[in-house]
Amino acid sequence: MVWRALSDNELDKYLADRGQPRHAQHALVQVSERILRGDKTAARWYPQVRVLAAHPAPELRATAAWVMGQDNQSAEFHEALRGMLADNDPLVRRNAALSLVRFADASGRPELVEMLGSYDVPAPAAGTLAARLKPDDAVNPGTLLGKIERGGEEVEVRSLLPGRVERWLKPEGARVEAGESVVVLAPAEEQVWEGLRALLLVGEPEDVGSIEAYTHGHAEMSPRIEQQARYTVRAIRERAESRQ
Repeated sequence: MVWRALSDNELDKYLADRGQPRHAQHALVQVSERILRGDKTAARWYPQVRVLAAHPAPELRATAAWVMGQDNQSAEFHEALRGMLADNDPLVRRNAALSLVRFADASGRPELVEMLGSYDVPAPAAGTLAARLKPDDAVNPGTLLGKIERGGEEVEVRSLLPGRVERWLKPEGARVEAGESVVVLAPAEEQVWEGLRALLLVGEPEDVGSIEAYTHGHAEMSPRIEQQARYTVRAIRERAESRQ
């Protein structure tokens, strides 16, 4: 998506707009672009970026985590990102982990490894499962996966991550409990790609097993994933050898 350039006054207004999350997201992207251009005035909006890192909307928190990774000299961003590793939204945690790598900070490494694997989606409530999607259907954050029917009302089961439906753990019409895993999502290629690139820099030998699953090709991934996985394994092993 191409975002319209915002003036300084518009940035102030959009970052403070709590009624239009899309405005805040637009402004965050603009702050990121200014940082990447080397525009020192971008620091003027750092406090607002920190505020949005705690916004109730996970998409804004995730975008703020990505923006903070653009300035790896900012101590306030570094501190905020480490706290975001405990966020309840997986996409926020993953963006925070990726951004921390830019600070040469490996504290998000477990989350980076998680990016390579499948993700279990829990039932948001107890009730009867009604699946909407089938295996191999693509999903994005917010995609409706199914519903939980309870006492005449329906509770939506939505994806928190991009990827595809790998398999349902419970059959249609099954009774499920709140928090019980009901569907497994395979990771999106872009998530695997970013995870592999980050682990090339901060991965440890114990991560190699997860990475090697991609070193011999993958039916759902393009050839670049296999190549990057091989590079990442090699870098981790060379780094481990240099410590001995």
